[in-house]
Amino acid sequence: MKGTRELTLPKGCILRKATFKDILSIRWLVFKAKLDPTQLKWQQFSVIESDNNIIACGQLRNFKEAQEFGSLVVAKNWRNRGLGTAIAQHLIEQASQPLYLECLGKKLVNYYTKFGFKSIDFQDLPSSIKSKFKLSQLGKKILGIPVTFMKYEIRNS
Repeated sequence: MKGTRELTLPKGCILRKATFKDILSIRWLVFKAKLDPTQLKWQQFSVIESDNNIIACGQLRNFKEAQEFGSLVVAKNWRNRGLGTAIAQHLIEQASQPLYLECLGKKLVNYYTKFGFKSIDFQDLPSSIKSKFKLSQLGKKILGIPVTFMKYEIRNS
């Protein structure tokens, strides 16, 4: 899907790299979405803003020989307008290594599948990502938490 579609954002919305002044807005979006609040480095985020307010964000975390696609959040009153898709496509295009993510529930698996992510087994994760996802794997095995690990292979042009 890399580079296949022109993105159109709602009027007045801007997709850009995050800056230092965005960190509180990013943390608030992630906190409200009940996502992993650790490793929120503004330098790794892209954001969408409208009227000087951050309304969506997502990040690429760097690991040895891999990147993690994470913290994709769209503010509740801005959902279903293509903002999540815009950030996802943008981050996929920015990635320079194989991308991995973890998600909860079938609905999110279906969402990420449309971008080219595929479900993989925990043992197929690279060791750098495996160490970050091991707590999720433990919750999956012991508590039956519906976590799915996914991979997007970067295609070199």
